[in-house]
Amino acid sequence: KAMCSGKLQTALLVTGYFVYLLVGAAVFQALERTAEKQEKMAAAQMKEAFLQNFTQFTVAEMEQFMKNLIEAIQNGVYPVGNELQFEESNWDFSNSFFFAGTVVSTIGYGTLHPKTAGGQLFCVFFALFGIPLNIVFLHRVGKMLSLLCKKLGKFLYEKGMRKKKIKFLTLLFFLATGILVFLCLPSVFFQITEGWSYSEGIYFAFITLSTIGFGDYVVGKQSDRKYFSYYRVLVAIWILFGLAWIALLFNL
Repeated sequence: KAMCSGKLQTALLVTGYFVYLLVGAAVFQALERTAEKQEKMAAAQMKEAFLQNFTQFTVAEMEQFMKNLIEAIQNGVYPVGNELQFEESNWDFSNSFFFAGTVVSTIGYGTLHPKTAGGQLFCVFFALFGIPLNIVFLHRVGKMLSLLCKKLGKFLYEKGMRKKKIKFLTLLFFLATGILVFLCLPSVFFQITEGWSYSEGIYFAFITLSTIGFGDYVVGKQSDRKYFSYYRVLVAIWILFGLAWIALLFNL
């Protein structure tokens, strides 16, 4: 009965956690998408005006153009290529879910952030409740993984192995398995999808899962590459379970 109750609690926690992220993603998308579209239109007009009159620009006007361009890029607007690129949104559902995941996990790349007053206020409350929820979620997933450690340890103990050796081998097994599943294999995936080198993929994976999040490498941000639907959703899920693996290592 206690086991069934524990499984039910885990199922409810996991379901509630992902529902929380999905709702957050939907709200961020609703609050930020219109403002982003206006920014993109302004950037397109700025680019068009520059191309028509750049030979007549004064030094002061050129410096102002550069400031506007830098500000647009910092806001995630890249006025490069044709107008079709302006129709693609940084706040589609996949990107919004990815952003919600980076908020509750405290990674905070800084390449995507809310710019409207409503989006910023919602982000405060979303993080206020989402970060503790994320900690509880990671603790529960880590606890589930630790049960696998106990089963492995019990199996080795029945084979006549000493406890100290069992602890060492268990830690080594989960360390090696986690490095393979959460660092080595995803880096190959990032190398193919993003066009990075393998070392850059390893670097991104480590900086992400350690929650350092410099923001110098972020998935799905290259305008000249085509990404499959919900690519960033899958990456967000990889991040969440990668963090759970790290939490397990600390427990071990």
